[in-house]
Amino acid sequence: MNQQFQLFEIANPCIGVCTSNKKGYCFGCLRSRPERQLWLNMTNEQRREVLRLIVGRKQRIEQMRLLKGQQLGFDFEEVVEVGELF
Repeated sequence: MNQQFQLFEIANPCIGVCTSNKKGYCFGCLRSRPERQLWLNMTNEQRREVLRLIVGRKQRIEQMRLLKGQQLGFDFEEVVEVGELF
């Protein structure tokens, strides 16, 4: 397979937030602890894989936010008909 010549280094996705959740994923860049620690020693192929994983994590977070919004999307102005219980 042809190897493509790299003109530019793949930029570090860090945005300077640097706070992790319980599972070790950074709230800023969505990388795991090992991904953050090993970034400087990774090949460009490995870095591309990490960036691909980050995109998937962002999509899952957005899906969870949408689902949560749908679950909490009560319309308190709506009048609900309640039938007789007894």
